[in-house]
Amino acid sequence: MELPVRKPEFTPRMVVCSALLCCFLTTHAQQPASSAPPDSVPPPEAPLATPPVATDAQSPPPATSDPSEPTESLLIGPGDLLHITVLRESELDQRTRVLDSGEITLALAGNVSIQGLTPAAAAARIAEKYRQGNYLLHPEVSVFVEEYATQTITILGQVAHPGTVRVTAPRSLIDVLSLAGGLTEYADRHIVIERGGKAGERIRAFLPNRADDALNADILVRPGDTVIVPKAGIVYILGDVAHPGGYVMQNDSQLTVLQAIALAAGASKTASEKSVRLVRNLDGISHSVDLPLRDMERGRDPDVPLQANDILYVPFSLMKNISLGIADITAAASSALIYAAH
Repeated sequence: MELPVRKPEFTPRMVVCSALLCCFLTTHAQQPASSAPPDSVPPPEAPLATPPVATDAQSPPPATSDPSEPTESLLIGPGDLLHITVLRESELDQRTRVLDSGEITLALAGNVSIQGLTPAAAAARIAEKYRQGNYLLHPEVSVFVEEYATQTITILGQVAHPGTVRVTAPRSLIDVLSLAGGLTEYADRHIVIERGGKAGERIRAFLPNRADDALNADILVRPGDTVIVPKAGIVYILGDVAHPGGYVMQNDSQLTVLQAIALAAGASKTASEKSVRLVRNLDGISHSVDLPLRDMERGRDPDVPLQANDILYVPFSLMKNISLGIADITAAASSALIYAAH
């Protein structure tokens, strides 16, 4: 007699337990074995971890430039009026002028040199002075220039209105000359610029007559500089010419023999154009040389450039040219009309 087989009956509790057991076994099977080699374990310092903060000894230099380097066009100089304030130390606030030595006298700390520094660099140096003297642990200093004594540019020489002009930033040479009314007709194009605050530093600039070249050759003039425009060189033209006298070398400070005679309205009909006499002073000694004027006019010989203070004598006739010496020509040049009309 066969016994009836009873099929297992699954209760809801058994179904839930079975599902939880399956999930546990699946998760446990996906985890790496505990006997894995130590190389597979990630290092304690993961690449994504935040790097440690650098100490003062290992910290890289700041991205900003050194405070002692000039970053502004106007630097502190002798005679400037400064307003110095110290945060939370109102008794140390003061207004003082920079001495001729470039120093200022601080309350408690004494003298400190700040010439040639920007206001920010001067504040840093003053704070360091208070810190080194153990007057303040963490001084916070600010410097404000109330009045610049070196805020002007001095312009001398052959300009319409020589004197000083006030500027607040570097200006081009053309702008500075225009502030002084421009060049006179006797001005030399070779201009000297003396930098303020740096003794002995001089810049020689050349300002051509052509507008394009003048703009390309322009340079900056800084506050405190001195601009000197000298008088142009003079060439003396004597003898049998229409208008003898002294003529300014205006064409970029260059002048040739034919150009000089043209300025004097040319040689007269009675002049001896076979040769002209050029008298030049070299090291205090006058030297004379004959130039073939007729061949230069016809293009057979090159035109000869002249120098400042040269004397060009066009003879009346051959006999008078021979009888007239260098001393007589030089004496006639000294009494000639300077800056003749042209």
